[in-house]
Amino acid sequence: MQREQARRGFTISHQRVVLELDFTGALWGYTELRINPITKDLRTVHLHSRQCVIQSVTVASYPAEFVHYDAVANLNISNPSDCHRFSELKRKLYSALAEGDEGELSVAIPKEVPIRLVPKENRGHGYGDASTPEPQTPGPSAQGTQSSGPEYEEIIIKIVYSLRNPVDGVQFVVPTDSYPYRIPHVYTTPSPDAARCWIPCVDSVYAKCAWEFEFIVPSYLEEREELPGSLDDEFDYPDDRNRTVVVCSGDLVEQVAHPNNSSKTIFLFSLLVPTSVQHIAFSAGPFHVLPLPPDATEEISSSRPPPLMHAFCLPGQETQLATTVAFLRGAMNFYQTHFNSYPFGSYKLVFVEELPTQKFDSATLVLVSTDLLHGPDAIDQVYEARLCLSHALACQWMGINMQQKNWSDLWLVNGLGLYMTGLFLCKLFGNNEYRFRLKKDMERVVELDRGAMFPICRPNNPEPPDAAAIPFINLKAPLVLHILDRKLGKSGTSVGLPRVLNKIFLEGVVGDTNLYISTHSFLRICRKVSGVDLRTFADQWIYGSGCPTFGFSAVFNRKKMAVEISMQQECPAYIFHEKNDRSKIIHKPVPFFEGQMTIRIHEADGTPYEHVLDIRSPYKRYEVPFNTKYKRVRRNTKRYLARQAAAQAAAEGDAEAAEAMGMIDMGFGLEIWENEKERENWKVADWTEEEEQSMSGATYEWIRMDADFEWIATIGFEQPDFMWVSQLQRDRDVVAQLEAVRALARRPTAIVSSTLTKTVLVANYFFRIRCEAALALVHCAIQKLEFLGLFHLFKLFLRYCYEPETQGQDLFNHTYVPRANDFTDITEYFVRKSLLKAISRVRFADGKTPVIVRRFLIDQLRYNDNTSNPYSDAFYICTNITALAAMTLCTTAPERGELTQSETIVEQTAEDIELMHKSIAEVDRYRNMDRLIPSYHNVVTIAALEFNLMLSTAGMIPIDSRIFFPLTREGNATQVRMLAFDALLMTKWYTPKIMKYIFAVIASDPSRIIRRHVAIDACHSLALLVYMGEMKGSSKDTETLLIEEDGSVPEKSKESKKSDVELMLKALRKDKEVGKNDILREFLMPLLLSCDADQQARWAVLKLADLVLRGGEEAPPKITIQLPPTPVIEAPPSPVVRIQPVAQRILKTGPTSSPVPGSSSTPKIKLVPSGLHRESTPKTPVAPQRKGSFVVPPPKRQKPDKDKDKDKDKKKPVPKPQSSGMSVYDLGACRNALKKLQAHKRARLFLQPVDPVRDRAPDYFKVIKNPMDLSTMSAKLNSGLYKDRAGFEADFRLMVNNSKTYNSPGTYVHGEAIGLEQFFDKQWARINKTVESHKSAHPSMPPPPPPVTPVVKTAKDREPVSKARTILVPDNKSILTPGARPTIKLKIGSGAHDNSPVNSTGVKTLSKPKKPPVEPTPSKPPPPAKLAVKEPKVSVKPKTNGISHKNNGEKRKKTSDAIFSDDDILASAAPLRKRPSPLPGPTPGGPSTPSPAPSQPQRNGSSVTLKLKAPKPTVSPPPRPEPSPPSEPIRNGKGKEPEGRGVSVGPKPKAPASALINAKRCKDVMKALQKIPDSSIFARPVDPIADGCPTYYDEIKNPMDFGTINQRLNQNKYETMEGFEEDTMLVFRNCRQFNPPGTFPYICAENVEAAFIKEWTRAMEKRLEWGEKRNLQGILSQLIKEDISFVFRVPVDPVLLQIPTYFDVIPKKDARDLGTIKQKLDTDKYDSAEALKADIDLMIHNAILFNGADSEVGQIAVAVKKRFYELLNISKSKKRKEAEINGQPAKKLKLK
Repeated sequence: MQREQARRGFTISHQRVVLELDFTGALWGYTELRINPITKDLRTVHLHSRQCVIQSVTVASYPAEFVHYDAVANLNISNPSDCHRFSELKRKLYSALAEGDEGELSVAIPKEVPIRLVPKENRGHGYGDASTPEPQTPGPSAQGTQSSGPEYEEIIIKIVYSLRNPVDGVQFVVPTDSYPYRIPHVYTTPSPDAARCWIPCVDSVYAKCAWEFEFIVPSYLEEREELPGSLDDEFDYPDDRNRTVVVCSGDLVEQVAHPNNSSKTIFLFSLLVPTSVQHIAFSAGPFHVLPLPPDATEEISSSRPPPLMHAFCLPGQETQLATTVAFLRGAMNFYQTHFNSYPFGSYKLVFVEELPTQKFDSATLVLVSTDLLHGPDAIDQVYEARLCLSHALACQWMGINMQQKNWSDLWLVNGLGLYMTGLFLCKLFGNNEYRFRLKKDMERVVELDRGAMFPICRPNNPEPPDAAAIPFINLKAPLVLHILDRKLGKSGTSVGLPRVLNKIFLEGVVGDTNLYISTHSFLRICRKVSGVDLRTFADQWIYGSGCPTFGFSAVFNRKKMAVEISMQQECPAYIFHEKNDRSKIIHKPVPFFEGQMTIRIHEADGTPYEHVLDIRSPYKRYEVPFNTKYKRVRRNTKRYLARQAAAQAAAEGDAEAAEAMGMIDMGFGLEIWENEKERENWKVADWTEEEEQSMSGATYEWIRMDADFEWIATIGFEQPDFMWVSQLQRDRDVVAQLEAVRALARRPTAIVSSTLTKTVLVANYFFRIRCEAALALVHCAIQKLEFLGLFHLFKLFLRYCYEPETQGQDLFNHTYVPRANDFTDITEYFVRKSLLKAISRVRFADGKTPVIVRRFLIDQLRYNDNTSNPYSDAFYICTNITALAAMTLCTTAPERGELTQSETIVEQTAEDIELMHKSIAEVDRYRNMDRLIPSYHNVVTIAALEFNLMLSTAGMIPIDSRIFFPLTREGNATQVRMLAFDALLMTKWYTPKIMKYIFAVIASDPSRIIRRHVAIDACHSLALLVYMGEMKGSSKDTETLLIEEDGSVPEKSKESKKSDVELMLKALRKDKEVGKNDILREFLMPLLLSCDADQQARWAVLKLADLVLRGGEEAPPKITIQLPPTPVIEAPPSPVVRIQPVAQRILKTGPTSSPVPGSSSTPKIKLVPSGLHRESTPKTPVAPQRKGSFVVPPPKRQKPDKDKDKDKDKKKPVPKPQSSGMSVYDLGACRNALKKLQAHKRARLFLQPVDPVRDRAPDYFKVIKNPMDLSTMSAKLNSGLYKDRAGFEADFRLMVNNSKTYNSPGTYVHGEAIGLEQFFDKQWARINKTVESHKSAHPSMPPPPPPVTPVVKTAKDREPVSKARTILVPDNKSILTPGARPTIKLKIGSGAHDNSPVNSTGVKTLSKPKKPPVEPTPSKPPPPAKLAVKEPKVSVKPKTNGISHKNNGEKRKKTSDAIFSDDDILASAAPLRKRPSPLPGPTPGGPSTPSPAPSQPQRNGSSVTLKLKAPKPTVSPPPRPEPSPPSEPIRNGKGKEPEGRGVSVGPKPKAPASALINAKRCKDVMKALQKIPDSSIFARPVDPIADGCPTYYDEIKNPMDFGTINQRLNQNKYETMEGFEEDTMLVFRNCRQFNPPGTFPYICAENVEAAFIKEWTRAMEKRLEWGEKRNLQGILSQLIKEDISFVFRVPVDPVLLQIPTYFDVIPKKDARDLGTIKQKLDTDKYDSAEALKADIDLMIHNAILFNGADSEVGQIAVAVKKRFYELLNISKSKKRKEAEINGQPAKKLKLK
């Protein structure tokens, strides 16, 4: 990829590898890499190399410095002996793998090696992938783009290395004591990072280059060392010895003897086609070579010489090799004919042992497991082997030569390879086998894709698909391509997918062989070739998940002469995710599928007519025209006579006549079916007369849905039995026959049993259909039919056994002795196996198998004879043993309920036990025979072990470890060992000795397959053991599950129950034998930390540790990465800012900021807006303790004039976001834009700064010098680093440009950046227009500089004051007119804690922000007020005009609300109202009262009086009332007080009526608050001593807490809801009054208050009372039950009722019915009974409006209304009588 190349800084054009192999486990040599720098600044080359020992590195023949560090091999944790540290190891393993993506080997280019440009005349020559199209721009067009840049001279890097005993990448198979006859050989293994484990390289699928290999190996494996001295003539090797052969990717160039050592041989290979190192493989050993020569016709017809093909195997497997690969040359010819020529020069196939997977595909070479080899006597293995090997050959075209452009396109590469394989198998095995497999695969996909699976193509996911999802992708992808082929084949051009593939491969050969294919380009080629629009198809089947489920029904309309077909579609995957929006976005389930479906109607004359249904909605009814004008074909017509003639010709053996007519049943002419006596012997049932009449009256023969197999869907369609029988017997399509067999199996009758038996007998049917029919006969083996199906199964199997001695003997009492096996007829072999399976599935009603069936299966094993059979019977015996195990088990589900944890086991009789012992004896006999004469891969032993495992798991026999444990040892076949470990792990393997053995196997077993298998199964077995009841938690946990619920348990308690998974984990971790196991804790960490641990086994053990151990807590990792510079400038606590005088200054009271308590310095006077207390609060932490009042220094002399000017210029702190001068409108615009950007779907990648480790972009900060992201922009905006909105816009542009710079065009990130930028442009244009219009409409709204603090003068002859509390300046313009001096008196020595700044006179000042005038007029600032200090009285006498302030504030608030919706913007933009004087405590920013409480004691007996002269008489404020709960206005959810709650001097508005107390709702609110962790400090009254606040009750006169509130609720002391609300708010006000802002109690009050407001809003919602609701529910239920309401019970369906104009007359929003009304009532949608009555009246009105008052429906509507009100009145009367009987006054009902 271009980005990867840019990140590396170079490309590789050629790599040479020279290796010497030692079959004892070592290899050594060197590699030379020719790199082409793409930048002159390249100084370091990063390569991948793991496990290798790097000895030296040279660059252009100069020694180079290098660093080789493998993070995976050097894992370490803080405490290796602590098993709970596995979570730390997991994290470090993830980090190590991410670190390895950059490269483990770093080579520094020496200074002596220059990087020079290539002359223009020499460019474009030699190796290089400059012309290789990258995944971003596939095709030849990329060449010009690459060659346009500068080219630099190549540099040769030589790396000398060695490798010994590798853990991964290379597998050495050598003889051992357990396997002494194993032939040594070596090969490369497939794994995610296997290539870097044996060669230094660039381990990427997109890094391609040409290759050259040189291997040095011993000529013969006996010569492991060079013989001393010279070789004598007498030292000669026999001719029959196998020489060592090396097979490698590429073409063999030369094989020569070593020039210096004649006992060694050199093999040279060359691969000129640029190939990724991940597609390079080799193998060496004494292989036998089998050439696959081309056919003579192929050599003559082909213009290009056919590729060389060879197969290799180990000695002793020559016969099996020839049989296995005999078809490969035909496969090569097929692929070359249909999909262009072979892309390489040769093809090699090597069979090796111990390969972890079935095959490993590489360029020109495929490594295959020896498990696929089979001899000429094999039957079952042929299908599997040919499927695997033909797919391996197809991958050379699609998968090796052509690869996916992105990981999301992997489905296309894998799917096309499997699609090509399917086409070849169609030719090899026939069309029936191909379509049958497609149908089976389709059913598996439909079963899996029900919501749990992702789409097969996820363009938004740049990561490779999960390994667990690959099998599903490989299953669904070829099916999607198949239906795409059907869709293309029906286009006007009539081309299919093979033509599209031919074009793709042709373009690859013409342009570049290393072509990358993407989903988009593939669909574009399909559209170009066929002209079909595939967008809907791609959205449904490729980019979406799920499969549809159809339900069809067909009715013949004789009047219209048409078949009316109703279709209904559901999508289970969409229903699964319907209520989860997040999962819908991830899984993308399709709501409903669109497309065309072909149906085929076989009409009465036998002619099929095809019709196309256009599906565009989930439900639709189609009218399909009918062509035949007669019910049935008349007996005397020419057509009938022709049919009879065809039948007679077919009976005489004229197959052409029968095929030409196409109307003869496949079973026609069956001898045993035509003979009447044989029909009686077979108990053949005939159609009854009624059925015959029904058949003769049918209009058509049968109907097939999706006849062309164009849908991956479940199709449900019902038609009479005789139609399914006709479809089974007369339709030639194997899929149609399979559908008919499945349909008949669901309808067990005697006719069905006879028809299925006939299907098994007729050899003309495809053999797999015959097998399905045999299995379907099990459904007819029921008591209702007197086990007719079992009789037919025995009768069918009797053909392979000796006949009974007496004619007509009861088959249920016959001993079935089989004849000698003869499998020459392959179809009969498969049918015979299916009959065994079917017979073993027959059960009685109690789930037990009939005794005759058990004896039958035992006899088949006992008397089996394969002496004269040319084919192996190993798999037939396995089928028999499996059937024997299945019939031994009882299929009745155990009776396990809520109160019984034990299973009810069906008791076994003595006969059952005897038969079971006989079965075990027969199975053991075959297992012992298999030890002496091994079967193919010991399949008989495996079947015998499975038999014992099934019986022991079912509890029918005890688990005998002596059977399984010896077979886990080395020396047994790998498959046998795997199954033995499975059985061992199903026992209590967590006992110390067995667990120690299991860990030893995982750590050091020589077989990687065994190590991985045991590690993975250890995790799975624990879950199975818990589920089976072998492992349980404590008895207490068990008892908690056995709770009988009668419906009275609250739903909340049900939700609190732990899930099954949590219970399982708890049981495992607390189990003394598992979670507390000493062996586990001792060996777990050494196994995980071992440098020789297999990676896949390590991950499995980590998963095991996750299950049984609780991960230990670890400190957050310290990661040092380069982050974008985001400086945040903090304002000093008390800034002194000079500003220019403004037009007019208005002083208002307000809270102040809080400095650090105990500060010795005297802070300056500050005027802080009360609404901005959060922004103006200093960042210095405030101590929560209170230790007295502040000490005020004595007043100083009067300042000179210049000091006055300085005080005038002192600026009040502004809101932090506006500290750089940003206006309110710009701030709101930026915040709104940022909020919308963060919520946009394309902003996910830009929310946080780029993390080089997390985002896998280690060179990001080298490319991007000024990073930017949305979180950084938010921090800068809140910190006030933007002067205007233009700076905000510039940072966004910078972020988008960074993304475009680092990510290449066409990538996912680049596209997301463009989409986000387009969204921003639209929003920003609107915001600019709105802001400019509001600025022009409100010119009096400049950026808000705060008001200026007035200069306060003191008297010269006053005594110094030691302490001061607060100074309050009146909030009135008239007081501050020139010459006016109002008098202000302050009380000194208050105990309230105040953190307000203090001026030079020792007086603290509070203010509010300046309120701009409506019509600003320039004027000089008013002269400062003078202060006079008096003793000892305090009083405040300002003149206020609250009404004018209120109106101005409302106007200002309305303006801000019209533009922005953010509460913070409103708080900073609108002036705050004057706070009411009698407030008991401060607001969040400081004290909110105009004066201190008069009841607070004076300190030091002194007070201060300040006088300000005024032109008018001073007005004293009203005296402060006693503190009461409702004195504080309710705060909103963000901790701010509402703007409109200021107190004016004018008349007080009338308070709303109080609501009566609802104790239940209040208690629910308190419960919700007490669940909040921060509410714990309010749970009880304050204890001054225990809580460390001795002065609390001196300042808080009305204490309140949640405990007191709950007590009052329980004592019914609250009469109104407002009283409860006032007490609750008093708790928060007291807390804020006593504790300074920023302290922990203050923050808790903020959080709990926000939660209270939210809960209180819900509690105050008007809803129906419970009793009233129950009453209405009873009335509606009674009304619905009565017959009179049948018209109104469900919503009106215009389609069903055939009134399509209903919603034209009655709008949908006004439609009502009783069901809908009752649902609304149940879900609390009605707030009163009147609302429900209005809906009833509306329903009646709708009925009369649409139908008319005189219609039948109109009369019913009037009757329903009358009945409703009758029930309503009856209910009222009952309530009144009940009240009178109980002696209570009847409450006035709300039902009117």
